[in-house]
Amino acid sequence: MSSAAPTAGRGRRVQQHRYGLLLLSTVISLGVQGILAPTGLQQIAVTALAAASVLLALRAADFAPRLVALGIAVAFIVLILSIVRAAGGGIGDGTARVMNAALVALGPPAVAVGIVNDLRASGQVRIEAVMGVLSLYMLVGMLFAFTYGAVDRLGGDPFFADGEPATPSRCLYFSFITLATVGYGDLVARTDAGHTLAVFEALIGQIYLVTIVSLIVSNLGRPTRRDRFSDRP
Repeated sequence: MSSAAPTAGRGRRVQQHRYGLLLLSTVISLGVQGILAPTGLQQIAVTALAAASVLLALRAADFAPRLVALGIAVAFIVLILSIVRAAGGGIGDGTARVMNAALVALGPPAVAVGIVNDLRASGQVRIEAVMGVLSLYMLVGMLFAFTYGAVDRLGGDPFFADGEPATPSRCLYFSFITLATVGYGDLVARTDAGHTLAVFEALIGQIYLVTIVSLIVSNLGRPTRRDRFSDRP
């Protein structure tokens, strides 16, 4: 009995540490994509940060070692291809953005599973759940940013109206103002496919913020409903 409690405490601290690192890696990735010029080194850094975010999400979710190993393999392959592209290996920008989008797409489901498992195991909403839902929000924004860039490069026509180039920073900017439903209007999707993607992202962002995030934050520190019922005589 005496050794179980410290072990459980260490496990909670490790998980909180992982979610903290996950949130930090997504914030750094956002800054690298938005501020630095899209050079070869910048693109390698973006892929490396995306890979780190996905691996932290898988580890925080306590997936089976086999699934974690599969995630490591996918992240490693995408990172190697990014290095090959930066070295002039003939991989196009559209392909690179598709690879990054596919890599980042592994993150949100892993974070969601991890949060649900944590709520079930702890019986209450803890700070790591808050960091987890915020990390998921950031990953969704980056996923759509990579998708917009891939559509621009592979679709044949410019993604943005008025000939605005779909640089990584512009795609990221457009993605997050859409996700947050700010809608400044300085960047607008040109095609019907772009409009539809933007609508989906805006719906996800709005519904997610007013339901999941608000529910988690408002119940921080409180026991889950199952725990409240189990405490009744």
